[in-house]
Amino acid sequence: MYVAHLSLTDFRSYDTADLGLEPGVTAFVGPNGQGKTNLVEALGYVATQSSHRVANDGPLVRQGAARAIVRSVVVREDRRALIELEINPGRANRARLNRSPVSRPRDVAGLLRTVLFAPEDLAMVKGDPSERRRYLDDLLVARAPRFAGVRADYDRVLKQRGALLRTAARSRRSGRSGRRAENDAAFAEAGAGDPLSTLEVWDAHLARHGAELLAARLELVEALRPLVAASYAALAPGSAPAGLEYRGTLPTEAGADRVTLEERLRAGLLEVRDSELERGVTLVGPHRDDLFLGLGELPARGYASHGESWSFALALRLAAYDLLRADGGDPVLILDDVFAELDSQRRRRLAEIVAPAEQVLITAAVADDVPAELAGSRFDVAEGSVNRVR
Repeated sequence: MYVAHLSLTDFRSYDTADLGLEPGVTAFVGPNGQGKTNLVEALGYVATQSSHRVANDGPLVRQGAARAIVRSVVVREDRRALIELEINPGRANRARLNRSPVSRPRDVAGLLRTVLFAPEDLAMVKGDPSERRRYLDDLLVARAPRFAGVRADYDRVLKQRGALLRTAARSRRSGRSGRRAENDAAFAEAGAGDPLSTLEVWDAHLARHGAELLAARLELVEALRPLVAASYAALAPGSAPAGLEYRGTLPTEAGADRVTLEERLRAGLLEVRDSELERGVTLVGPHRDDLFLGLGELPARGYASHGESWSFALALRLAAYDLLRADGGDPVLILDDVFAELDSQRRRRLAEIVAPAEQVLITAAVADDVPAELAGSRFDVAEGSVNRVR
């Protein structure tokens, strides 16, 4: 798999950009702030319909423009597909495949598969659990696009159940101050009806969607564990071994079936019912789980050095690449300003590992940041223009 063409309209800093690409290594070189990352961010957006830099679509649209358009031609096994995404902040995005509209943008998810390395990846090791959950869920979607719908369904139920809990919490607090009737009326107006019976309905929905997501995460972690260990050992020989462990709000184990997990989620929600009604938040479920990253017997977070943390983050991405490649077809590898963050030894090892990939896209502030092992095509990026020089 490789990207043969990328075209942008009003995306980030570009009013227009149009460039042809090819298999092998391509480097985008230029000073910081000139738009290198915007190019690879656009391709990442085609693959995942999200940005690795921002949480919402607003910043993706050039200032003063109403929308942004990203077009890419993806070649897979000699078949070409034109993917077009129209980004409309505050409104529904739209998508076309081979110039024909599709009903939902996520219907084109998975046609382009990428693995993106970026400085933000360090947050997977040093940051909050949400960063590690996102890593797992994005990889699930890349392997099986239907999980975009599973995740969306879970998030929708979680949001609605949370609104119900917040209303119930306000009702409880107001009841203590003599305003119970007023809040019960607000509760009914919101369509909630009786709090406990309505919560039972949402418990069932949350447990059903949550069990599907949880089962997939557990299976994914089992598949990733040996790949992460091997990639980390290649990047940091002599260091303590890298390990993964899924840590949930409920007891879980690899191989647990969806029915069992659904039953445990429903039971767990019942156990914390009083606390949830008091605090107004959902306390059990995949949205509160974490992926534990260990070096030997110690957690990487808080104990790993800067170099070890970088190696672990890179190992997570390399493991994702290996897993997607095993599923069939090399994903496009994107290395966004990564080599500048690495010492010479890690830079060389990473270059040797990724060089055989079908397509590698690199951004770098200076040409010397690109290892000799990754010599290939080159575009210079400056002042909003992209020019091929090799």
